[in-house]
Amino acid sequence: MATATYDNDDLKRRMQGAITTLKQELSGLRTGRASAHLLDPVHVEAYGSPMPLSQVATVSVPEPRLLTVQVWDKTLVHAVEKAIVNANLGLSPASEGQTIRLRVPELNEERRRELVKLAHKYAEAAKVAIRHVRRDGMDVLKKLEKDSTISQDDHKRYDAEVQKTTDAMIADVDKTLSTKEKEILTV
Repeated sequence: MATATYDNDDLKRRMQGAITTLKQELSGLRTGRASAHLLDPVHVEAYGSPMPLSQVATVSVPEPRLLTVQVWDKTLVHAVEKAIVNANLGLSPASEGQTIRLRVPELNEERRRELVKLAHKYAEAAKVAIRHVRRDGMDVLKKLEKDSTISQDDHKRYDAEVQKTTDAMIADVDKTLSTKEKEILTV
């Protein structure tokens, strides 16, 4: 069995992964403005297999409430339209040749509240993931002290280091959530 070692940079990297995932999930939440990330979850049935939309088309934002999807292969225009409708994003595609236009409708108050709840759910999942990494770090420290690899003083010092890192990451999650919440609620 490999010997356990304490590496605060590794813990930070793993915690940062939870924040990266949170930011990706939040970028997919629709606000009142158009964003190319809105179409990230869309997968198109192309050439016999599902592919991310970004591999068959270019998405751009020419206006604050308009997305355009420039499909590279005109035989896939219908498949892209179908994939956008099936993604259940509340967008209605209108195609002109190989270009698909998507108007981003205004959000009503009820939908905004739902999106805020979903954002909170994503943030809580990120916090849980960060706490799991913290627990792993604490477990390693306990084992190292038990095996007499580190002293009790070192254990306490490293414990404080892990907690400080955890607190900083949780604060980052809260800040990211707060920014997204303002973005969703701003009319």
